Amino acid sequence: MGNHALDLNPPNAQLHISTHGSDWLWSVFSFTTFVLLLVAGLSFTRPRGTRLFHNLAIIVLTATAISYFSMASDLGATPIATEFRDSGDGETRQIWYVRYIQWFISFPLVTLSVLLTTGLSLSDITTTLFMTEVVVISGLVGALVHSTYKWAYFTFGATALLYIWYSLLVNGPRTAFPGAGAFKTGYWLSSAYLSFMLITYPICWACSEGSNLITPTSEMIWYGILDLITGPIFLVFFLFQLRAVDYEAFGFASGKYTDTTLPVTRPTKAQEAGAV
Repeated sequence: MGNHALDLNPPNAQLHISTHGSDWLWSVFSFTTFVLLLVAGLSFTRPRGTRLFHNLAIIVLTATAISYFSMASDLGATPIATEFRDSGDGETRQIWYVRYIQWFISFPLVTLSVLLTTGLSLSDITTTLFMTEVVVISGLVGALVHSTYKWAYFTFGATALLYIWYSLLVNGPRTAFPGAGAFKTGYWLSSAYLSFMLITYPICWACSEGSNLITPTSEMIWYGILDLITGPIFLVFFLFQLRAVDYEAFGFASGKYTDTTLPVTRPTKAQEAGAV
């Protein structure tokens, strides 16, 4: 049984993915879904109240799986006129907005997972998460712009990325790590891993949506590899680093009334008798 995705959902641009590109996207979808089911299963092995990082990973993997299902089915793209490959007859290229929806969900949550293991203040974490949204939105708007003004949005995103690197590699490590630094080594490994991978996304964007130097199929292969390494593979690596860390060391609280208010205890009959 062959892949008929492009027959059922015909490409809407002249520069579009091939059947081989769709096959690759199905592979990424399958692997991501497998890891999603694995993490979901592992989350049930943990006590209630200690599943935050697993739940964040489940959200990221779910968004990624849906995104790659859509792209493998040749859905979630819009045609945009190219800048540097214009053949004179309005040549267009597929721009995959569904990928940016995925990143809008996953990028902040992956970053949040790493920063929650530090002693960063809520304001610092919130600002960093906002910068992750700036990176994604700038990439999307820049990809949808036909003229050279797209590179202005590229600059906006790259500048926001500098702040994220600062938070991960400078500001975060300067804080007091919970639990007497039980996860300090794991944090350095995770933050360095994530920071390095973040460098590669602007390079891929510049070669694909930015300058149209590579085909949409090559773009899919490149982004697919990056999303696999930064998504399911990174999350498994991150959760593995957390396996032996005492969850209570992070000091998380749900905010429920029962978590913030001491329970009311009624005196026993013996205590009541003694008080008389």
